[in-house]
Amino acid sequence: MASKYSNMTIQAYRRDNGRVGVRNHVVILPLDDISNAACEAVANNIKGTMAIPHAYGRLQFGEDLEVHFRTIIGTGANPNVAAVVVIGIEPGWTQRVVDGIAKTGKPVWGISIEQKGDLETIRQASWKAKEFVHYASELQREECSINELWISTKCGESDTTTGLSSCPTVGNMYDKLIPEGIYGFFGETSEITGAEHICQKRAINEEVGERWYKMWKAYQDDVIFAHQTDDLSDSQPTKGNIEGGLTTIEEKALGNLEKIGKSTQFIDILDPAEAPNSGNGLYFMDSSSAAAECVTLMAAGGAVIHTFPTGQGNVIGNPIVPVIKISGNPRTLRTMSEHIDVDVTGVLTREMTIDQAGDALIEMICRTANGRNTAAEALGHREFSMTKLYRSA
Repeated sequence: MASKYSNMTIQAYRRDNGRVGVRNHVVILPLDDISNAACEAVANNIKGTMAIPHAYGRLQFGEDLEVHFRTIIGTGANPNVAAVVVIGIEPGWTQRVVDGIAKTGKPVWGISIEQKGDLETIRQASWKAKEFVHYASELQREECSINELWISTKCGESDTTTGLSSCPTVGNMYDKLIPEGIYGFFGETSEITGAEHICQKRAINEEVGERWYKMWKAYQDDVIFAHQTDDLSDSQPTKGNIEGGLTTIEEKALGNLEKIGKSTQFIDILDPAEAPNSGNGLYFMDSSSAAAECVTLMAAGGAVIHTFPTGQGNVIGNPIVPVIKISGNPRTLRTMSEHIDVDVTGVLTREMTIDQAGDALIEMICRTANGRNTAAEALGHREFSMTKLYRSA
């Protein structure tokens, strides 16, 4: 029997590979840190484009380099991006990014700075960027089913209100939309600590649960315990978490897991910035708990909308993916209301049920997909942070 969510539609951009995007960006994408200036110059020349500067891309190797390429290629491949100009210092790695993005069928063009210099690179790239702006500006939204969306989540500046209201709101959304066919992402590997036994049991089967636990345990052993001083104080929980009443990582973890609802199970695990390939459903991405890093990785994995519960008031945004903020903290709604898209304070005052809050979030997801700017977009938040596994050579 069809639910009331089965027939929901959005107005979105259908890409050549069949994916659905809710934004239509023309991106000027640097392969490496020393190409940032050229990319920003092109974006300054050609209105309607956006440069995404970042800090890395030189002398990385091994799995650290692979995460870098997955993140850069995934960013350009994201369905919210209509076309991409790639600029790198040398041609080999630049072409690797171009070839990776080209698999989506979208327009992509690359240039290297070596043996040209910035000025010639900027000149050629500006002409191509202008061509891509004309192309993107003529694309039209079309009616698509809500079940074609890929929606990610992480929380930030959590407090007692997030575990009671905004995180369960996201979980309720997933319980309603995952059965309809959407793809979902959650993660924040370190923030599952203390509730790992609960998370493992939410896997679709024992094999996936065991792989998840092995991944979580490797992070604990190889990163946290290998580099800790005495504990994770000043990091997990954060000062903001403690201010908001969360005194242990276990309390934080239990609230965090409210984001996957009451009935939804995750069907597979993903490496950082990896795109899912096991069909529709909920995925766990091995990811940082830092807001900008996590949202960047999930966007590179293909998410086109991000849902972000916050208690104390996190202001994170992303260059290519709209970030929807949900809060149930009355003080945050009084002092930082410009950052909040969905007010669920009524859950705590018993004027709103979790079911009603979930519906309010679904309504905001549809409005955002149809073109409404999120608070983070309106305020100019474009945080983009690459995950680095170890120091460069």
